[in-house]
Amino acid sequence: MQSHIRFTLNGKPASVTTDGDRPLLWVLRTDLGLTGTKYGCGEGLCGACTVIINGEAVRSCQTSVKDVSGKTVMTIEGLAAGAGVHPVQKAFMENDALQCGYCTPGMIMNAYALLRKHPRPTTAQIIEGMEDNLCRCGAHNRIVRAIQAASKDMEGGL
Repeated sequence: MQSHIRFTLNGKPASVTTDGDRPLLWVLRTDLGLTGTKYGCGEGLCGACTVIINGEAVRSCQTSVKDVSGKTVMTIEGLAAGAGVHPVQKAFMENDALQCGYCTPGMIMNAYALLRKHPRPTTAQIIEGMEDNLCRCGAHNRIVRAIQAASKDMEGGL
């Protein structure tokens, strides 16, 4: 059944008319043209599709679009302010915390949410917080270093 769903997307009002049970991932990619959020496993296990909903990291492949009605959604495209990049994005680039890059948007969004909860995370908190985001290229050590660098660069401010 078609529903008209309104929400805030990357700081701007958004609305779609679609089947409310469709996964948010496909609405973002297909209907709204925001292809930074990736399809990985489709089961909510890999983290490639991670977006931020009301400040929390959420798997968009397992979230119905009706569930974001009235909420705030941020994708990788909305993380940077203006023409610059967010400190987490900058740290990932500077620390080579990506290889093929496919998992990177989800990693960055999950790291952003982690740093919102723990502005000065320990290595153990980073490892635990990022454990459910998978990288098949094996960049995990560089990802940990990037999150540590972003934490220092941001000095607790997002």
